[in-house]
Amino acid sequence: MFSLKNIVRKNILNLEAYSNARDEYTGEASVFLDANENPFGTLNRYPDPQQKELKNSLSKLKNIPTDNIFIGNGSDEIIDLAFRIFCTPGKDKALTFSPTYGMYDVSANINNIELVKLPLTEDFQINIDKTKSYLNDECLKLIFICSPNNPTGNTINTGDIEYILNNFNGIVILDEAYIDFSLETSWNTKLAEYPNLIVSQTFSKAWGLAAARVGIAYTNENIISLFNKVKPPYNVSDLNQKAALNALENTTEFEKNKRIILIEKDRVSKELKTLAQVKKVYPSDANFLLVEVDNAIGIYNNLVIQRIIIRNRNSVIKNCIRITIGSPEENTKLINALKNS
Repeated sequence: MFSLKNIVRKNILNLEAYSNARDEYTGEASVFLDANENPFGTLNRYPDPQQKELKNSLSKLKNIPTDNIFIGNGSDEIIDLAFRIFCTPGKDKALTFSPTYGMYDVSANINNIELVKLPLTEDFQINIDKTKSYLNDECLKLIFICSPNNPTGNTINTGDIEYILNNFNGIVILDEAYIDFSLETSWNTKLAEYPNLIVSQTFSKAWGLAAARVGIAYTNENIISLFNKVKPPYNVSDLNQKAALNALENTTEFEKNKRIILIEKDRVSKELKTLAQVKKVYPSDANFLLVEVDNAIGIYNNLVIQRIIIRNRNSVIKNCIRITIGSPEENTKLINALKNS
């Protein structure tokens, strides 16, 4: 049976969080002389350490209580904090399914945690039979599942995720960076069913705020309290909080841009399938396409010469490239370059 207390590092349970000036005061005031700030300028005040306004806006949009929302400096901070909260360096393990997002591996190495990487099946799904033997390992504290997955673009089978959630006594982090492009329902609607579930999302993709670095974690309030205890006091700048708030206030623009991306993804996919050098275009629930070609390195280098940059994934999946869906004009330039190469 899952017990949060049993998997949190003891030093984290005993940690007394840093108390900053803005946490100690609540209410309204006109004079602030508590945080050793410069009284002059427009960026002279520390940001809200709890991002209350942004959480309130997300709460209304997602119908999730603010106590179940954590805001991170990008999703990468959420990944790193999970390692620091739940995994003892040099002792504990995490698990993921490859190929997938590379930061799980990088963050595991930074935190001196062994990351077990189980290969996905030929259709890029979890092999549950091979996974079962790992779920009872007492040193395994975290499982990362990216869905829709990067770089493959597919959604992971619901039944496989449910099996892991029901049979693993550690934390399952479901990375939904691309969920806004998918027709699937987010797993953040199932938080009450699974006390060991953390759902990670981001403003970087569909919301178009990659430069702002704003990530979101949805989970139960006990896990949220641990994240708040360990995070830096002012982890998300005021500029970035405002950028996210402005985006949430303009959902019409969000839906319009997303619709264009999805239409363009269908167009690009159809165009790619007509090209002789393209072997296969994989189905995608994200804003990119994984494409098998006859010579990934050659195609990549040829596009670089034409100042068109895609991602060469040959080292991860043989002879595959990953193409992010751009604007209609950018996509047309790509297709024409490939046709003329």
